Amino acid sequence: MNSKSILGIGITLTVMTACSTNPITGRSSLKLANDAEIATMAAQEYQKTLSQQKVITGTQQAKSVTNVGNRIKNAAQAYYRNIGRESDLTHYNWEFKLIDNKQLNAWCMPGGKVAVYTGILPVTQNDTGLAVVLGHEVSHALAGHGNERISQAMVAELGGAIIGSTISSGQWGQIFSQVYPIGGQMVLLSYGRKQELEADQMGLYLMGMAGYDPRQAIPFWNRMESASGNNQRPPEFLSTHPGPEDRIAGLNKYMNKAMEYYRAAGGK
Repeated sequence: MNSKSILGIGITLTVMTACSTNPITGRSSLKLANDAEIATMAAQEYQKTLSQQKVITGTQQAKSVTNVGNRIKNAAQAYYRNIGRESDLTHYNWEFKLIDNKQLNAWCMPGGKVAVYTGILPVTQNDTGLAVVLGHEVSHALAGHGNERISQAMVAELGGAIIGSTISSGQWGQIFSQVYPIGGQMVLLSYGRKQELEADQMGLYLMGMAGYDPRQAIPFWNRMESASGNNQRPPEFLSTHPGPEDRIAGLNKYMNKAMEYYRAAGGK
């Protein structure tokens, strides 16, 4: 057996043993990177981003971002605790910030670092609409989509180096910056279609668990599509997401389950 075949087998075995299952959706994903290291680097980039932008505090809108975010977070923590998976959230240190920016955008970095732009608030309209956004973005973090994207980049760029954990700090930092090229532009690399659809599903469940009506997710996404209708380029929040028909079909597919969570939380 030649060296290329051995290397290929080694990478395959590494990938097979590094899969993680989402406890909410059941989807398996590749996770080769260290969650603690990712969370540390994300926190550093988050603080850098906040230092370069105007963070709004003390207003009713800022309070809504914090309050809705905390309800989503608390619902997730309760779910993970109830299924004995609270250790999955060890490296999360949640923050929810409102940034003065006209873009229709919001994001959540690994470790629970969340930013909502003022530009998206006219589309959310109220706390329930905000819960759709935060549920979706928080789900990206909880599902480990950042780790998955980093892991894919590790396999593609480093190949056999991942087998013996011989990745240098420089290589690790370079891969992280490729997946999260935030800087002053605060633009996140696109997630894959499966990841976006999973965040839709998971976010729908989380907002129901938190006591927000999941049925309002469909009107929100319709408003987002309308808000982007007059632009040649869609908002960053929509640019990498599934098409509207696929999104609505997915939301309807999981709505009954989301409503079960909503009713269990006291909704009607």
